[in-house]
Amino acid sequence: MGADDSQGSRSAIEDWWPKLSINSKHRILEDLEAPIHAEVAAEIERLTVGPAPDLLSPAERRFVLTQIEPVD
Repeated sequence: MGADDSQGSRSAIEDWWPKLSINSKHRILEDLEAPIHAEVAAEIERLTVGPAPDLLSPAERRFVLTQIEPVD
């Protein structure tokens, strides 16, 4: 996890969320405003070969919520 977590310096959530393990997704979903756990960050960095966020931005939290909504 990097010290500079501006949107431009980290991988887009659209790239890593679909590939993230179910356990890591559940860990994030436990508290969308909590810091990203080190193990989850390591998985994100393996998937993207880039820095993981320390926290989800408001836009990233909204993205995650859209991914768990049932589709009619």
